[in-house]
Amino acid sequence: MRVIPRRSRDRPREDPPTAPGPALPGEATTAVLAVPHDEAARRRARAAERRREAAEVKRSRAGRRPGRARGAPAAQVGAADRHRSALLIMVLTLGLLIAAVVVTGALIASSMRTRPVTLAAPLHIYPVAQATPGPCPAGTKGITGQGDTGPTCYHLTQGIAIHKVADLRVQKSRVKPGGYDVAVTLRPVDRHAFAELTRVTVGRDLAFVVRDRLVTLPRVDMAITDGKVIVTGSPNRAAANRLVHDLKGR
Repeated sequence: MRVIPRRSRDRPREDPPTAPGPALPGEATTAVLAVPHDEAARRRARAAERRREAAEVKRSRAGRRPGRARGAPAAQVGAADRHRSALLIMVLTLGLLIAAVVVTGALIASSMRTRPVTLAAPLHIYPVAQATPGPCPAGTKGITGQGDTGPTCYHLTQGIAIHKVADLRVQKSRVKPGGYDVAVTLRPVDRHAFAELTRVTVGRDLAFVVRDRLVTLPRVDMAITDGKVIVTGSPNRAAANRLVHDLKGR
């Protein structure tokens, strides 16, 4: 025979909840305190205020960054672009003005250095046919100068006369260290005749004569077609300055 328990009768009785009594010594208890409604609201307000302040700081930093900031108004971006373009144009214009001033100054200085020099007396340049010891006899087409062995007659052929030169100056010697040369730059109108003269006298002397006086007797090493004549042989600057003075006919 089986005995089937009756559930309704055998279910244990549930005691009604009772208020918690005082905790016994050594027994752990947990107390839950409710937060007042006003205090919670104030906390939420402070948190929202901090979020707004952080967002404002972030926007301020983004506005100070160079270049186009995200969300920047189109008018501000356009104004910045126009300002940069105007500044670039101003810098380029200033650079062009400075370059123009430099070029103009260089041209003026160059023109002043090459200002034509009017000679006080014509400079006659003659090819020397031959040289004989002693003064030139009367009626001889030549000029007497001082040679290595004393007075010498230099027999001359047809030459040219120069009244102005483009430049006439003393410069340091390019051949002899410590020496000085005299540089003569002929005008274009005289360059062709001088080039023809030097072509037929390579290896011979040219007599530079001013007021029937032999000033210098340079040897032609090569044909001079650019009108730039370099007279070498002055031992010092004083001698070169005297040669320039004599060539000018002073």
